[in-house]
Amino acid sequence: MFTITELASLNDIQPTYRILKPWWDVFMDYLGVVMLMLSIFAMTMQITKDQVACLPCLEEAVAGPNSWTSQSPQETASSAVGITTVLATPMATEDLPDSAVHEVHNTQPIVVKRESKMQQPRPTGIQTNLDYQQYVFVNQMCYHIALPWYSKYFPYLSLIHTLVLMVSSNFWFKYPKTSSKIEHFVSILGRCFESPWTTKALSETACEDSEENKQRLTGTTSAQRELSQETKDENAANSSTPMLGNTGVKFSADKPVAEAPSMTILDKKDGEQAKALFEKVRKFRAHVEDSDFIYKLYVAQTVVKTVKFILILSYTSTFIAAIEFHHICEPKIKHLTGYEQFFCTHNMAFMLRKLLLSYMALILIYGMVCLYSLHWLFRRPLKEYSFEKVREESSFSDIPDVKNDFAFLLHMVDQYDQLYSKRFGVFLSEVSENKLREISLNHEWTFEKLRQLVTRNPQDQQELHLFMLSGLPNAVFDLTDLEILKLELIPEVRFSAKVSQMTSLQELHLCHCPAKVEQTAFVFLRDHLRCLHVKFTDVAEIPAWVYLLRSLRELNLVGNLSSENNKMIGLECMRDLKHLKTLYLKSNLTKIPSNLTELSPHLIKLVVHNDGTKLLVLNSLKKMTNLADLELHNCELERIPHAIFSLTNLQELDLKSNNIRTIEEVISFQHLKRLTCLKLWHNKIITIPASIGQVKSLESLHLSHNKLETLPPALFHLPKLRHLDVSHNSITVIPPDLGLLQNLQHFAINANKVEVLPKQLFRCTKLKFLCLSNNVLTNLPETVGQLVHLAQLELRGNCLDRLPSLLGNCRLLRKNSLIVEDHLFDTLPVEVKESISRETNVSFASGL
Repeated sequence: MFTITELASLNDIQPTYRILKPWWDVFMDYLGVVMLMLSIFAMTMQITKDQVACLPCLEEAVAGPNSWTSQSPQETASSAVGITTVLATPMATEDLPDSAVHEVHNTQPIVVKRESKMQQPRPTGIQTNLDYQQYVFVNQMCYHIALPWYSKYFPYLSLIHTLVLMVSSNFWFKYPKTSSKIEHFVSILGRCFESPWTTKALSETACEDSEENKQRLTGTTSAQRELSQETKDENAANSSTPMLGNTGVKFSADKPVAEAPSMTILDKKDGEQAKALFEKVRKFRAHVEDSDFIYKLYVAQTVVKTVKFILILSYTSTFIAAIEFHHICEPKIKHLTGYEQFFCTHNMAFMLRKLLLSYMALILIYGMVCLYSLHWLFRRPLKEYSFEKVREESSFSDIPDVKNDFAFLLHMVDQYDQLYSKRFGVFLSEVSENKLREISLNHEWTFEKLRQLVTRNPQDQQELHLFMLSGLPNAVFDLTDLEILKLELIPEVRFSAKVSQMTSLQELHLCHCPAKVEQTAFVFLRDHLRCLHVKFTDVAEIPAWVYLLRSLRELNLVGNLSSENNKMIGLECMRDLKHLKTLYLKSNLTKIPSNLTELSPHLIKLVVHNDGTKLLVLNSLKKMTNLADLELHNCELERIPHAIFSLTNLQELDLKSNNIRTIEEVISFQHLKRLTCLKLWHNKIITIPASIGQVKSLESLHLSHNKLETLPPALFHLPKLRHLDVSHNSITVIPPDLGLLQNLQHFAINANKVEVLPKQLFRCTKLKFLCLSNNVLTNLPETVGQLVHLAQLELRGNCLDRLPSLLGNCRLLRKNSLIVEDHLFDTLPVEVKESISRETNVSFASGL
């Protein structure tokens, strides 16, 4: 016996896929049920009722031995009807042998005489001399011999046909390759239909539509409506700036854009479920859109049902005439019954004919529905589905069209209820997903939480760093005193009009963040932003509005700006950056873009970090005559570029991390009267030419991390030199001429091979920083006490055995700035150690 639970589970199979069953499939299911009942009813009747009834054909009762067989079946039937079996009292045959008795019974009718008045009359007729068992036997034999096969097996055939049709109608739901996809689709569709987010999104769309209708009903003039529509179109075009493409950049920043109405906050659980649904829909679409197997399978099963209908109808109409009420049977059992032919009647012939006609009528209706479904399948382009109507009726205008199996399933759903597709389209819209992210984000990132993340940088500026969020929380715009905003790996950054509240914002970092701005927000950023950092992978990720920030002072671009993409950079638009002073490019350029000459009138600092790509063409630098600071790092330069010698206003040149081996061109720097800082560090320079002494304006020279072995005397004839760094070389001797640098304040010669310090070194009484670590010094002269301005001394990594006691005369020297081994520090007199330590503590205490 089946339990109630098992029966309930069987009943749930149909509702699971009901949204994918169009009306014709449902109708055919009902037809199948009716045909199934009809078949079972016919089969039951045939089993429970007597199948045939037969009587023998008596030839001698009519006209001799051949007269019966010569008659037609109708005449035979009428003659057979008149034959009756007469029950008579046996004649006095006791004295006769058995063969004589049998002959009498076969050839003569029995005449019953009235022996007395009390004896009842007996019926007269033809005696067949067959008992009940013989009739049963004959009936069974004639059922299998005389009755046509279709009359016998019609109920079973109709049952089999009906089952085949019912199975083929739902085959695509059960086929292994499609059942999982269909089940997944139905599950997702049901969840999307019932999701609170769907209801909320569509209700807000309806509210927007009703608001527009209300404005029309309140008497808005046609001119006002046209103006409103123009504003709306312009806002839609300008509310988010498009990414810079191959074409020119066009951007207007005159009219504000009204902020979109904020959506109410969803329950956290509902929001998480909606996020999961968006992800499931995205994955399902990617999995199903590339295949059309479900569509082909449904077409195949519909064709199979149609062909099946044609076959059933054709042979059923042929054999319907075989169902007759009268049949002549010749079972060849004369040796058992004494008769050769029997006249039989099929008891259920009349009813079976009616049932068969009914079955054929149902099959005909079924076939017409199949033909209609085929017409629907081939007439419409079911491999493409457009949400055009949904886009028109809702605010989600970005719902994409779908194709293949995904489109076919949606077409099938439309036959059930188009509301399913409308609600499902919400989860295909990126706008809808972004709104959901925005709601969840604003719910999680409150003003209080963001305020706790605000820090102060070394310049005592308030700074906020947001990393890997789904978007930019609205609460950020309430941090009115924020000065630096850093956004990193945020896929959807949108600056609304509320950014105008951040009056202290001056610096913005966009690290792999394709940011969009509304019109009002752009106007504010254009007038207030001073520094912008943009880090990107492809040049197209640079927001186009970056090139229109006319108040920008510093622009940092970090990403791929190879030569073939130079035309896409949009640097020709930088002519609008009227106040840009510093441009930082960290990329892989092979030449300085010629478009940078547009910035030459106002650009002061140019930094190019080329990440090891060789910079071949620098002719564009000649036109940048106002450039005061130039950095060319890691550009694989082998010599100092001649284009630099045309920069007459250059004050600082940094050629770090190149392949420069010789600097003979340094003599040309004497024409750069304003050059005060030259950085040639991290190169492969072997010697310093004597012409270095001609660059009288130098105040700072960096030659660390090269391959120098000697220092030329001309180097110490630079009267203004204050900072000299020759650390990390192979220098063994410090020339005595070093004492000529009376303005020297910072001298670094650590990580060399110096053995002795010349006494002239300590004549540089303005020295504040002396770096002598990691050499081979064995003695530190007592004259070090003459450096009364010395604030930092590095001695670690030498061969010293003690420190001079006069080190105490360096009153600005602190213990934390005396970098030396602990055992050497202990060699100092106690009063000197106490003096250095005490002064350190006092200074630290005063600092507190």
